[in-house]
Amino acid sequence: MMRNRFSWAGRPAVYVALCLLAGLAFAVAPAPDFPDPGHAPMSRAKQEQLGLQAAAQVYQQMPVLPDSSPETQYIQALGKRLVAVIPKDRTWPYQFHVLAQKEVNAFALPGGPMFVNIGTITTVDNEAELAGVMAHEMGHVYMQHSAKRQRQTEVVDVIGALAGVVGGSVAETGVQLSAGTLLLKYSRKDESQADAFGAIVLWKTQYNPMALADFFRKLQASTKNGPQFLSDHPNPGNREQAIQNLVRSWPPENYKPDSPEFASVRAHAGSVHAYTAQEIAAGAKDGRWKAENVKNGAVLAGASASGGGAPSVPAAPISAIQPSGNFQSANVDGVTIDHPDNWQVIPGQQGSATIAPRAGVSGGAVAYGVVIQAVSLPNGSDGNPQQLTSAIAQSLQSGDLNVKQNGNIETITVGGMPAGSLQLTTVSPMPGPDGKPQPERDWLVAVPRGGGKAIYFVFVAPQANFDQLKPTFDRMLSSIRY
Repeated sequence: MMRNRFSWAGRPAVYVALCLLAGLAFAVAPAPDFPDPGHAPMSRAKQEQLGLQAAAQVYQQMPVLPDSSPETQYIQALGKRLVAVIPKDRTWPYQFHVLAQKEVNAFALPGGPMFVNIGTITTVDNEAELAGVMAHEMGHVYMQHSAKRQRQTEVVDVIGALAGVVGGSVAETGVQLSAGTLLLKYSRKDESQADAFGAIVLWKTQYNPMALADFFRKLQASTKNGPQFLSDHPNPGNREQAIQNLVRSWPPENYKPDSPEFASVRAHAGSVHAYTAQEIAAGAKDGRWKAENVKNGAVLAGASASGGGAPSVPAAPISAIQPSGNFQSANVDGVTIDHPDNWQVIPGQQGSATIAPRAGVSGGAVAYGVVIQAVSLPNGSDGNPQQLTSAIAQSLQSGDLNVKQNGNIETITVGGMPAGSLQLTTVSPMPGPDGKPQPERDWLVAVPRGGGKAIYFVFVAPQANFDQLKPTFDRMLSSIRY
């Protein structure tokens, strides 16, 4: 029989060596890769806009350290190193800030603004833990968790409607307005995804990914200042084991030690005067933090001079706003409304739309026109016109643009259904003829529709021109059909 000329007989050493090499090739796992973030119902531009406007509100309602502080400079430098490992086509315009708050917490807003409490800096045991907290928060932005929750919470987008006012959840009706409840309170699935993302970022920046699990385990065992963070970041279960399972399949890495800056900044952070959550809430009511932040030089880059960070509308003559006498119909979430045919219909997110002259809107701000938003009431409630109108008005008044109620809520009929009607005043996003800020009048009409549904309308114009447009607004309101 012919002998196989490819036999390994007589060459055992070579055979063993090649087998060992093959085994090593199979043993070395590939480097971890970032997950696909998927798609959110909110556009990227809208997420960035929402995040910046909410960040501007943080500067009004919380004590923020200036960018010149050692803590902020360090956090920004650390954040820059973490951002550098994220694929360019999937990253966000992350920015990093520090709050003078004692409790351990950190949160990131849609689009990238992040805030880290002083209490977090002083609590972590090493730089890897701090980097892990930040990377975890970056994961929420990367995965677009807040934006993906929009359909679930039926968020009312009054930010663009009323010059950037950011509200919160309203206890009376459960209606959720603007960014308030959209930014935090993640699900356990969200937390698991943010953990995995944070671990990958740590590994790619040569920090030990297990530091993230160490931080959460330590916080879970703490009864002093951990509950605030954990209330917004629910434990997905087996957090440490899940991270261990991920890391086990990754190539070994020589993890870096703490930087010299970490020890000095953590020591300095212990000397910074910080406040409790209760003290911060009390200070926000009387405008203390807004004044102190400006005095200390803590101003959000890119925010308007008033600190609101809201978009503006270029000045336009009333001739560019004047409505046509010819009307046509538009449908918003099953509601039909007639409008001037020279005013455009701008669809929004989740049952919202703006009907306005082209010159009356810009960058999400509305100076002239009508903002329409459909909402879902909690537990299928039929709603109450007075309560619904009051809830929306109170949320608008919680902003920093001096929104005020003008008169009392009246009950009117809209499309054959009872509705609440209320006059509000604020500052227009369009400057007056003299180039200075001018007052704005907003007519809020809220209609519970039954079956857990409601819709509201905000008719918007500068105070000087509102009466001129009132007949058009009346005609639009009287045309509504369900």
